[in-house]
Amino acid sequence: MNALQNPVALLGRLLIAALFIPAGIAKIGGFAGTAGYIASKGLPLPELGAVIAILVEVGVAAALLIGFKARWAALVLALFTLVAAATFHNFWTLPADQQMVQQLMFTKNIAIVGGLLAFVAFGAGAFSLDARRAQA
Repeated sequence: MNALQNPVALLGRLLIAALFIPAGIAKIGGFAGTAGYIASKGLPLPELGAVIAILVEVGVAAALLIGFKARWAALVLALFTLVAAATFHNFWTLPADQQMVQQLMFTKNIAIVGGLLAFVAFGAGAFSLDARRAQA
């Protein structure tokens, strides 16, 4: 095993959590705006969608951060991010002059899905609650 594997896995979890957790917290403070944005995309039950987004971005990302059920947390975040990319960054439906930023956001989300799938495949590493529980 590479000596950097576990510290880098921890760093990866920290960086991914740094994306999701603040976004979820911001959705709490801007709940009406979040629900309104979800509604603007034609999705049903926008308030429920906002609650789900908050739970995933804060709760599930926190589980990944501490390495608790990390493979499942990473899978949920990957699916959530994939759906968000297709729903909220569907650049292919926009006029050409509006596509660039949304295409960038879409491809960024797809890259994040790829990083999350690596945690699904390889786990959280030794510096995690999953590893501590396996030792007990």
